[in-house]
Amino acid sequence: MAEILLSLTIIGVVAAITLPSLTGNINERTWNTQRKALYARFSQAIALMPALNGYGTLAEGNESTSAVDTAAETFVTEGLSKVLKINNICDSENLQDCGLASKITLLNGSTKAFPKKMSELNSLLTSNSLMFDTKAAAFETQNGESIAVFYNPNCTSDMNETSDFYSQPKMCANFIYDLNGSKGPNTFGKDLWIMTALYSSDSVVVAPVSTTSDTATPSAIQMSMNINKKCTAIDSDSRLPNREELASLFYNKDLVTFKSSVGNTPEDFWAAPVQPTSSTAFCLRLSTGKWLLGCTAGNGSVRCVKRW
Repeated sequence: MAEILLSLTIIGVVAAITLPSLTGNINERTWNTQRKALYARFSQAIALMPALNGYGTLAEGNESTSAVDTAAETFVTEGLSKVLKINNICDSENLQDCGLASKITLLNGSTKAFPKKMSELNSLLTSNSLMFDTKAAAFETQNGESIAVFYNPNCTSDMNETSDFYSQPKMCANFIYDLNGSKGPNTFGKDLWIMTALYSSDSVVVAPVSTTSDTATPSAIQMSMNINKKCTAIDSDSRLPNREELASLFYNKDLVTFKSSVGNTPEDFWAAPVQPTSSTAFCLRLSTGKWLLGCTAGNGSVRCVKRW
């Protein structure tokens, strides 16, 4: 009897140690599968929409500062719902009725009230003259995801600019999705993450899942040769972000914030891949949202991402 009790005790201790890790791995694999499926559905749906701008109406008065009350809801009801199966639609004051938590846990472990309008998502988004402080809307899909929408009715196309430009007007719709509604853990990097649709026509949808630390970039040439290797060293599926993925991370930078490995705060630049025929990189200035097309990447960092 003593030997049996001892064996049961050992089994219990081993189970207590391994079960949380096993459960966490199962949850992570499930979330990754759900993310891929959600991204595929959204990519197909957005591709069926002829244009992503022009939905909703502007508030009367000073449109540069007034909230756009109906734009996000109209984008969902008259746009997305035509190409995507949607069960329920909620306005900014009732996001929880669509399964979204009132408080969420960020990538760095801190908590934040769920943003209800564009300026609460990122105050730099509304600093641009083509952006408005639109109120969010939310909806539930038939697959059980809860999704908040931050919409820019004046979004522009990709003009292939040859000089520095601002990234804000390129954002048409930014989504915060919760894969299992209000069940929890309501944490970024787990059941919560982001997805962005850019450009009013020939739209691109990205859903970059970023790493939790930055890699310094002493020079663009060194970035071209070595940073991809450093990304894969962090995770075999990690890569340098492309330009759209980098913009998506900027739009959501207050949600995917962290303590940088380069210092106590993130560097002022994030760099995208080096242009193939040049020693320069695409760099996005985090303090303004401006793209610098001739940046040497010496003053910035790289955030690696997983690409679906």
